[in-house]
Amino acid sequence: MTQYTSDLLALLDARGYIHQLTDAAALDALAAKQIVPGYIGFDPTAPSLHVGSLVQIMLLRRLQQSGHKPIVVMGGGTGKIGDPSFKDEARRLLTPETIAFNVASIKRVFERFLTFGDGPTDAIMVDNAEWLDRLEYVPFLRDIGQHFSINRMLSFDSVKLRLDREQSLSFLEFNYMILQAYDFLELSRRVGCRLQMGGSDQWGNIVNGIELARRVDGTEVYGVTTPLITLADGGKMGKTEKGAVWLNEDSLPAYDYWQFWRNTQDADVGKFMRLFTDIPLDEIARLENLQGSEINEAKKVLADAATTMCRGADAARSAAETARATFEQGHAGGDLPSIQVPAEGMSIVQATTGLGFTASNKDAKRKIEEGAVRVNGEKVQGFDYLVKPGDTLSLGQKKHGLVLSQD
Repeated sequence: MTQYTSDLLALLDARGYIHQLTDAAALDALAAKQIVPGYIGFDPTAPSLHVGSLVQIMLLRRLQQSGHKPIVVMGGGTGKIGDPSFKDEARRLLTPETIAFNVASIKRVFERFLTFGDGPTDAIMVDNAEWLDRLEYVPFLRDIGQHFSINRMLSFDSVKLRLDREQSLSFLEFNYMILQAYDFLELSRRVGCRLQMGGSDQWGNIVNGIELARRVDGTEVYGVTTPLITLADGGKMGKTEKGAVWLNEDSLPAYDYWQFWRNTQDADVGKFMRLFTDIPLDEIARLENLQGSEINEAKKVLADAATTMCRGADAARSAAETARATFEQGHAGGDLPSIQVPAEGMSIVQATTGLGFTASNKDAKRKIEEGAVRVNGEKVQGFDYLVKPGDTLSLGQKKHGLVLSQD
């Protein structure tokens, strides 16, 4: 393991955030002697970020925890284009109104993870539309475009893979990496930003920004990327049968968020604790070495800590109590997902799909045939079964929902 002198890189290394560094020795020395402002950009493609963005949010949190200044960049400008990195096709273009709505919605979650203010290490939030929307095309091409080599841009994996597959890459998308590089230059000038961080798919974009700052202003800036976070079985982090695991409360109930962490695979418990919680490393080492059924207690600790950080302590306690009441006592917890049905009832097929447990009625019928659907703990035998208000509907061992009255 590399020995770092700065608290920043030592912390990132110990918790597993480092994949690539540009000039590690120089960044380590800089972080050891002064406050380093660092940024990550988030494009507002939806009203909420999901757990796939959580590593980057935690990276900003670690930056602040080690005495440096986080800069959250909302992509009000770049979001009008969409990052093509490692995407098979162009993102759907969003209207300015949708982008503004998404930006306002996304902003709320950062207050859970970062301390904002006017102090030297307080986080700040900016929107790159502030400078990108004001650019004039010809002056921008002349002043900035001259510093980019098309040959080099084509060599980056994020572009090369798309072209190798003979998938269209529009001129609009091709400009994304130039605009992101320009963000770094602007932030360096405006707030003294010296560090850009991001996922491994952002390496090419980050390097472009570093080189642009050096060529235009002679400023030394640095980059850090995180590894791609995958599950022990090779699956993608943050994807479930019900879709993305959203961070905002109005996009995903707290119980479902808690349950996502509770369902972590045994082999991922320690890694997820290091990345997504503030649990001390020595305690993580103890918890991840629990064997047999005891590892389930570690998963509850993970779920409590991760949910508390994102949704608050009350939400975590409520979710944990719902899980305990549902699974340990056989009762229905109040935070479970629910569906309202008329007094005469609703078909088990419709109810299973209506709760979001299955993607379609066809899928629901398949699950019923497999014996995976239960009502009040009893296996459902036919498609014509009617659920009534007060019932508890379950799919497998991990999905449970309440059937409520429409009245």
